[in-house]
Amino acid sequence: MSQLKLSTEGWSNQSLFILAAVGSAVGLGNIWKFPYITGENGGGAFVLVYLACVLLIGIPVLLSEIALGRAGKANPVQAMANLSREHSASSLWFLLGLNGVLAGALILSFYTVIAGWGVSYFFESMKGAFINIDSAGASQHFNMLVSNPYELLFWHSVVSLFTVIVVAKGVKSGIERAISYMMPGLLLILLILLGYATTTGAFGQSFSFLFSPNFSKLSWEAVLIAMGHAFFTLSIGLGTMMVYGSYLSQKHSIVKAGLWIAAADTLIALLAGLVIFSVVFANGLEPGAGPGLLFQTLPIAFGQMSGGWFFGTLFFALVVMAALSSTISLIEPAVSWFDQNWGIKRLHAAWILGALIWLIGIGTVLSFNAWSDVHFLGERTFFDSVDFITANIMLPMGGLLMSMFVAWVMTKEQRQQEIELSSNWMKWYLLDLKWFAPVAILIVFATNLVEADSVWMMVAVALIAYAVYVINAIRNGRSL
Repeated sequence: MSQLKLSTEGWSNQSLFILAAVGSAVGLGNIWKFPYITGENGGGAFVLVYLACVLLIGIPVLLSEIALGRAGKANPVQAMANLSREHSASSLWFLLGLNGVLAGALILSFYTVIAGWGVSYFFESMKGAFINIDSAGASQHFNMLVSNPYELLFWHSVVSLFTVIVVAKGVKSGIERAISYMMPGLLLILLILLGYATTTGAFGQSFSFLFSPNFSKLSWEAVLIAMGHAFFTLSIGLGTMMVYGSYLSQKHSIVKAGLWIAAADTLIALLAGLVIFSVVFANGLEPGAGPGLLFQTLPIAFGQMSGGWFFGTLFFALVVMAALSSTISLIEPAVSWFDQNWGIKRLHAAWILGALIWLIGIGTVLSFNAWSDVHFLGERTFFDSVDFITANIMLPMGGLLMSMFVAWVMTKEQRQQEIELSSNWMKWYLLDLKWFAPVAILIVFATNLVEADSVWMMVAVALIAYAVYVINAIRNGRSL
């Protein structure tokens, strides 16, 4: 693969890079998944473990991915090719970048469908469809939506079209401009909803649920879920942070940016949790309602509350903004690769990729209706299969190999140049990146893949895999 230079585009300033990266990290995982997995796993104790995992796993790997992008000066595929050549490492490292590009495209193919649910619910809420709705009505409304392939296809197309239009305009005119409106808007809506939550009469209960740890309710499975979510919530392993890092000027601090990204992502998840649980508790509903919390439980709550029409509509506007800020980032690595490596102009690349991803997304649309009985991997539908491959294989593999390259292959001088830390902090960073983060990623990886009754069997599989990782790292990389 020939040496290519980064395109002339770049971030206008570090603040816009942070906004874009936060927009990538903040998505349905913060507004939808984090609250319901917190509710399912006991609240405060789970949050505490999650925060520890963000600090010990999420941030170190996030810094590594950004550093790889800026050091490689190109899209993920070309960046890894450039770096492997520079460090006399195996040329196969380009596959790490390709893994991220493909994972982002595959995730986007079903993410646009799920985001479409949010767009649909926003307009339904505006029309007053959830006023005085009961449990049976909420369940029927959701089932009618997902069972109608034409309606799902329409909303999937709307989200896909928005994504392509924004990305086709480029970094400054497209991504920066969209993010500069969406992220402040998202935060403003969240703060308005937080103010509303304090009037529900259940804000104190919500706060206690999130921040008063009860470790008796914390299981080993909950710890693994916290580890996995801390890793995935920051958009690690997708190549997004790598390509965003390639647009970042050398004069800006990766460490400061990474800390801001992690802090903002975590804060938004916690604020969303306070809002959601205040509404849920005020209506006597179940906080551990699972994946249906957003689309079946909350419409009931808003529908029964004073001012619920207005604040419910605002809430689904928040969901839409969070989802759209992520769809932009998921396609950018692939667009950048087409532009830099294949000579396809950004405008054309965005439309070609958008069309291909839209076509793949039809499989997810049909998974909830016409293809609900069609199985691909085991008993999984098309949607479940793509979700399983990306979340349980491609993303952990990407994060693990990024850690491996920065910790074992990249030179001490280049690490210091990209990740400017004092000698003491660099030692702790490398210790975490070489040993703790990979073990944690492999444990989550093994847990997701191995169906066993024994936790220790899962841990053993992870440790065996890690032994192979260390041997290959020593053989192909270089130590300090």
